[in-house]
Amino acid sequence: MTPLFEMGRLVGTPGAIKFCDDNLIPMISLVRRHLRGDWGDLDADDKSANAKALNDGTRIISMYKWPQGKIWIITEADRSVTTVLLPSEY
Repeated sequence: MTPLFEMGRLVGTPGAIKFCDDNLIPMISLVRRHLRGDWGDLDADDKSANAKALNDGTRIISMYKWPQGKIWIITEADRSVTTVLLPSEY
């Protein structure tokens, strides 16, 4: 898999790490989806904004839903860091 963009340093918030551990969700699989352009459960407008961000260098966001809750992945505009977090930690 070739990523569509640089992710920079990967970080996860304590809540996101616990959420993934508690629900047996491999965090790295979510990051891989994010990097290949599988933005998850975003609406069409947000997916379109991500596609544009690949060219204009703005931040890229993915969101994945489970019955237990949602998890977000955000790559900053300068591509220096990608953060895995819960919406409540934003």
